Parts: sequence; structure tokens; C-alpha cells
Amino acid sequence: MKKFFILLVLSILCGSASWAQKIGYTDMEFITSKMPEYQLAQTEMKKFSDKWAKEIQDKFSEIDRMQRAYMAEEILLTEDLKRKRQSEIKEKELEAGEYNSKIFGMEGLLFQKKKELMKPVLEKVQRAVTKVCSQRRLDFMFDKSSDVGMLYTNPKHDYSDYVMEELGINPKATKAAAEEKVGKAEQPPVQAPTQNSPKQKSTNSKLK
Repeated sequence: MKKFFILLVLSILCGSASWAQKIGYTDMEFITSKMPEYQLAQTEMKKFSDKWAKEIQDKFSEIDRMQRAYMAEEILLTEDLKRKRQSEIKEKELEAGEYNSKIFGMEGLLFQKKKELMKPVLEKVQRAVTKVCSQRRLDFMFDKSSDVGMLYTNPKHDYSDYVMEELGINPKATKAAAEEKVGKAEQPPVQAPTQNSPKQKSTNSKLK
């Protein structure tokens, strides 16, 4: 849906006779696939993925062994021992499930590791995109291979201030307040003089 919207906007803008800005697009998926740094990151990712997958598989294999052992010995166990063994198996199942979510969940360790390994690759690509846009005097650069869409925008086309004014928000006052807040946060705290300071003793003696 997002790609369709971007293409629709581009077709409208490019079809206009008054369109003065220059736009371009690239295929990030194809570009990164040709980068040695990307290939190395993918190899590292596979190592971590395989390692964690084996750890999880070992946990479930242990659970399977415990279940088979319980079924083989169930007839010989007392009710208390049965409950104890069942509780142990269930605890192991919960532990394995939680570990699997911790590794392969949406914000799991595998996701975090991918971000860590891909960060230098994406930063390098972004620098290249910015340089090319500057050299070719492009105002916008789109990525046709992802839903991210915009890779580069010329700051002169940022109309945020105008939109804020239309909403009755003073952009200059908002920016000044934000800068003042940051400045106050960076200032070191002022320490009050102690009761035994020489300056305070001198002042007290003069008052007497």
C-alpha cells in the first residue's frame, strides 16, 4: 500500500509541467547484496542463528527424553512422584518456550544482533546515497525494494514550520523552548554554600 502511494505521488509530480525538483530511486536490496560487508554480516547472523537454534533444539530434546522416561516408569511411580515428574517436565517446557521467545521473538536477541551487525553497512550506504544525491543534485531518493520509501530529502523542501503555523503553533517559540530546555539540562547543578563557609562567617560578623 505504501509503495503504491509513493508511486502514485511520483507519477503525479513527474507528470506536472511545473515540476522542478529532481527525483531518483534505487534498489537497496540489490545494492546491499553486492556489498562484501553485507555478506560478512549475513554470515555472522547465520552463525548466531544456528547456535541459538541448536541450544533451543537441545532443550526440547531434553524435554522429549524426560517425557519418554516418565511414560516408561509411570506405572512404577507413586502419585507424589508422578506429580513431581510432571511438574519438572512442565517447568522445562516453559523454560524452553521463554528462551525461544527471548531469542527469536519480535524484539529478541536475533533481531538485536541483526541491527548491530547491519548498522555499519546501512550507515555506509546512507553516506553513499547522500553523496550521490548531492553530486547529482537530487531532491528526493526512493528505495523501490522496501516499504521505507524515502532515503534522502533535501532540507529545503521541509515544510514542517508552515504546517505548524497552520495549526496555530509558533515554530520559532517551540524551537527556542526546546533549545532552552536542552541548555538547562546541560548546566551543572549549583551547590549552596555550607554553613561553615568563610564567606558566611564574615557576613555574620559584620551584621553583629
